[in-house]
Amino acid sequence: MSRLLVLLLACLAVTAGGCGGDDEEPASTPVAEASAEPTQTPEDTGGEQESGCAPAEKSEPRREDVAKPRQRLDPAKTYVATVTTNCGAFEITLDPRRAPRTGGSFKYLADKGFYDGLTFHRIVPGFVIQGGDPAGDGTGGPGYSIVEAPPRNLTYDKGVVAMAKTALEDPGTSGSQFFVVTGDGTSLQPDYALVGKVTKGQDVVDVIAVAPVGPDEQPLEPIVIESLSVETR
Repeated sequence: MSRLLVLLLACLAVTAGGCGGDDEEPASTPVAEASAEPTQTPEDTGGEQESGCAPAEKSEPRREDVAKPRQRLDPAKTYVATVTTNCGAFEITLDPRRAPRTGGSFKYLADKGFYDGLTFHRIVPGFVIQGGDPAGDGTGGPGYSIVEAPPRNLTYDKGVVAMAKTALEDPGTSGSQFFVVTGDGTSLQPDYALVGKVTKGQDVVDVIAVAPVGPDEQPLEPIVIESLSVETR
């Protein structure tokens, strides 16, 4: 199962692509609460549209064991992550005030080149795209996890970027897997650590969000993160 977020149904809440952690489950997905009607989660499948991405080679799965970081973002500064993919580039403005530890870990991994060459391994049309797993299937991570409770009033609106986790992990747990919300009005509970929000290149995210996928929610053609860097502005 994917670990993005333990992000919705399967966990009662992205059992999606998996977030990293010392004891990772095969799925890191956001999860949503149960309701009268089935709640969509980052584990739901779909995707029949044609891809607008350039051909790319998928890297071999790898295991990563990175030392656990202690850095936090400075709330007085602005941090912008540029995610360059074979479908184009988009920017994420991190939230150093509400998520200094999560953002610090995200920047730490980016500064190490951890994300370069990884993929968006999970796409749930109208819900989320998930990436950042060195194993490429939702089960991997950086070999560590951190916990930072997300804002209690956090809503996962379109463009919000958060970290995936399994249903068994505490709220706010994160490793390396992250997801970008692509649908409006998701019912995810504030259990997924906040990273920030897409502030440029939403059209690129929209292209990735409709790439054709198989029954396992993995894109039929690789969607590769060519580079991911964080700049202080």
